[in-house]
Amino acid sequence: MIYLELFWSFFQVGLFSIGGGYAAMPLIQNQVVDIHPWLTMTGFADIITIAEMTPGPIAVNSATFVGTKIAGVPGALVATAGCILPACI
Repeated sequence: MIYLELFWSFFQVGLFSIGGGYAAMPLIQNQVVDIHPWLTMTGFADIITIAEMTPGPIAVNSATFVGTKIAGVPGALVATAGCILPACI
């Protein structure tokens, strides 16, 4: 069930984040801190910091790191797929 929640949360982020990765940050925060209390605000800030330091799009990196934190490698794959699928469609 956690995989479906991760996928749906990041699918919504990918679908509604118009304007790039930094525009997606409030949407990701809403999903992972407010709606699903997967992370604290401090943990979210840590993940955003790491996502900014690594190469690649910040929204995709954030999805990968949140998925890893919540459900390991399968969670990272599911969250990343959910984030990039709307752009592929």
